[in-house]
Amino acid sequence: MWLKQLSLLHFKNYTESNLVFSPETNAFTGFNGAGKTNLLDAVHYLSLCKSYFNPIDSQHIKKGEDWFMVQGVFERDQEISDTISCSLKKNQKKQFRKNKKDYPRLADHIGQFPLVMITPNDVGIILEGSEERRKFMDNAISQTDNRYLDTLIQYNRIMQQRNQMLKTAASTRQLDLGLLEVLNMQLTEVGEQIFVKRKAFMDAFRPYFDTHYAYISDHAEQVELHYESPLLHSTFASLLDANLEKDRILERTTQGIHKDDLLFHIHDGMSLKKFGSQGQQKSFLIALKLAQYSFLQAKKGFAPLLLLDDIFDKLDENRTKKIMQMVSDDAFGQIFITHTDSRRIRDIFQEIGKPIRIFDVNEGVANEEI
Repeated sequence: MWLKQLSLLHFKNYTESNLVFSPETNAFTGFNGAGKTNLLDAVHYLSLCKSYFNPIDSQHIKKGEDWFMVQGVFERDQEISDTISCSLKKNQKKQFRKNKKDYPRLADHIGQFPLVMITPNDVGIILEGSEERRKFMDNAISQTDNRYLDTLIQYNRIMQQRNQMLKTAASTRQLDLGLLEVLNMQLTEVGEQIFVKRKAFMDAFRPYFDTHYAYISDHAEQVELHYESPLLHSTFASLLDANLEKDRILERTTQGIHKDDLLFHIHDGMSLKKFGSQGQQKSFLIALKLAQYSFLQAKKGFAPLLLLDDIFDKLDENRTKKIMQMVSDDAFGQIFITHTDSRRIRDIFQEIGKPIRIFDVNEGVANEEI
């Protein structure tokens, strides 16, 4: 599977653009702020029905306009072609279509054209709170299981109902034990489904991560990745019962899969966040995302798209070349890269002997270099 053509109308800083891509590697080069990352985000829209950076769709309409459209043509096995379009008019519902037919649910599209994106902002997976790491897991799982997002939404809705009940009990000094029992039972059933899927994902994911990190770092250091969940140590039902008084005091549900986390260690159990260098953290992050890629490829049976947004900062030349050589291998599919220096990108790919198509981007206009 690969993206053959991308068309933009009034999307971010683009008035109109039509680009034809190579099935191998494509690079967008130019100054910061020119619109390179916006092209990657347009591809992300086509795959996952939303922006990678900003969940408010209306804010992606070009200033002074009332609507935007992103359209792409995907090819599979040189025989099947699918046209995917996403459009939005101000104050109207987003329209998402495959071959001119609307989807009953956007969730039905997720996973059909799998994608992995790596950006400088992803360092939040390492440096910020556990919510970012849960999002990372959920993104990977949802692209292989289109019911998973529904289960997550259901869990959050039940938890909000339970939290509201706890707040009401705090103000009225009365707890509806019958309602509590029902909500606990519902939360337990849905939460355990999510836990089982996350645990299975991590069991399959970890070997891919170990392989990619060892390659990127040239076996320079030992790292560890662990999945942590309250449900690894106790049943969900017993956790809710044991923490009821604490929940009543804090007026929220303090235990459950919404507390799951990933633990990142380096050098015999030391925290990567505290003790890892910027280069080590960057290598760890890239290995996480490439492992996600390998997981999706194994599950889907074909190569996802790989989007690399300015990932070479804080990486030495050796690690940069190793990453490019690895992702340009036949095991990977179509790749999109952004970088400020077209000469550096061209030199790297000449050195590793791989073809690349480069587009120069300047103030919302992209043109292929000849």
